Amino acid sequence: MKKLLALAVIAGGVLFVIKRNKAAKAEADLWREATAPTERPLGSASTNGSAPAKAADASRNN
Repeated sequence: MKKLLALAVIAGGVLFVIKRNKAAKAEADLWREATAPTERPLGSASTNGSAPAKAADASRNN
């Protein structure tokens, strides 16, 4: 009985490590995709993810 319990604990630990490694790889892939430079110009979009301020919007806020 103790051997089966030990085997189950070891198997659970191995599955946990495998799941964690897959999640870390997926997060790294997502980060790499999100921060990759683009080959085409972005037009009016900012490269840091924020929208550029427009003169008309700034005058209305005063």
